[in-house]
Amino acid sequence: MGFAKYQEDIVSRYVGDLAMRSTKVPVPPPKPPSSNAKNQPDQRTKKMSSLKKFAVATPRPLPVIVLADTSGSMGENGKIEALNAAMKDMVSTFAKESRLRAEIQVGLITFGGKAQMHLPLVAAHGVAGFSEFKADGVTPMGAAFDLARQLLEDKDRIPSRAYRPVLILLSDGQPTDDWEAPFKALCDSERAQKATRLAMAIGPDADEAMLKDFANDAEAPIFKAHNARDIHRFFRAVTMSVTTRTASQNPDISTAFVVPPPDDDALDLDFQ
Repeated sequence: MGFAKYQEDIVSRYVGDLAMRSTKVPVPPPKPPSSNAKNQPDQRTKKMSSLKKFAVATPRPLPVIVLADTSGSMGENGKIEALNAAMKDMVSTFAKESRLRAEIQVGLITFGGKAQMHLPLVAAHGVAGFSEFKADGVTPMGAAFDLARQLLEDKDRIPSRAYRPVLILLSDGQPTDDWEAPFKALCDSERAQKATRLAMAIGPDADEAMLKDFANDAEAPIFKAHNARDIHRFFRAVTMSVTTRTASQNPDISTAFVVPPPDDDALDLDFQ
């Protein structure tokens, strides 16, 4: 009886130990941090870096804004025809330029009878064509100055990242509206002061004093157009100056304004 009881106790304790061991839930060892989780910050940094590179690579706008006199007197001696041809050549050349650093944008403001935005500021390569200028009416130059200033100061149309604009004023006569205050407001505008301002006097009746005050490039004083081919020469110089800027390392730096020599054309009559 004693030996049987002893065996029973041993078996009972062995079964109890097994039961207790089977109720313990094994706890797995902690897993090392995932390599994917470890690399997530690096991946985010790389992604942000790529986005930053893309933003830097996006070309910045370089606005070219022309204020063109289209009053009735521009219809004489082939002036308006020469202006139309020169403008089309300039915009066509701008459209073909590389847009790696700078995207040339063109805006045309006319003042003949009334001042209006003839072509809203738009990328040159997107200009499918614009209606030709027609000579008519008086010379509301002051209203054109107001339109130009409003355009320059509109940061939705000309963002802060844009390169220094180019403003071009051309006229063959005297303003017929109250132009002094709008002229001063435009010239005093911070953005107009930073812009490259060029001016062309067409024929002997242009207000040269006012045009000289408008121009602010020491190397490009007022240009005097005596005949139709001079209008072409002026716009070829503008085209060369702007396209040279787009190809430079820093398009904000002005380039030399060089007017090409006149072509031999005995049939090109002087403006009277």
